[in-house]
Amino acid sequence: MKNIILIGMPGSGKSTVGVLLAKTLGYGFVDTDLTIQQREGALLQEILDRRGLEAFLDAEASAICSVRCERSVIAPGGSAVCREDAIGHLRDLGRVLYLRVPLEELQRRLSDIKTRGIAMGPGQTLADIYEYRAPLYEKYAHTVVDVGGESLEETVAAVLRALIDG
Repeated sequence: MKNIILIGMPGSGKSTVGVLLAKTLGYGFVDTDLTIQQREGALLQEILDRRGLEAFLDAEASAICSVRCERSVIAPGGSAVCREDAIGHLRDLGRVLYLRVPLEELQRRLSDIKTRGIAMGPGQTLADIYEYRAPLYEKYAHTVVDVGGESLEETVAAVLRALIDG
């Protein structure tokens, strides 16, 4: 298997599950949010605050398109699906799995939505972002994995089952 890419909403567990999945499979791990921060020399929230949403999405797409790896689990930011070149590059790199978490669960998990570096426009809510992105996650994913409420170990097991089942 080439790479495994975990997409989904902020708070869906992409990074946390990704690290555990990489350890389980003996793969590398890439968090593209960290790639953005290293390339831009700023925290995600600082980029959003200083340069705005569109510039952030462009910087994110550029960082994602720079990723070159094999046998890695890749955890892009939740807004990776907002730029076709970014999600297209991820699909070229490997198998894309959407970690689908119900909105209510995400709202419980995310208490720091205004400071976490989440790509959202002025006045947008988590529900607005969910409504916009959920169809994109489903469109671009090779596989949808329903998660939410499970332990980390159960979520990793569900992802592994999805990889095996195809």
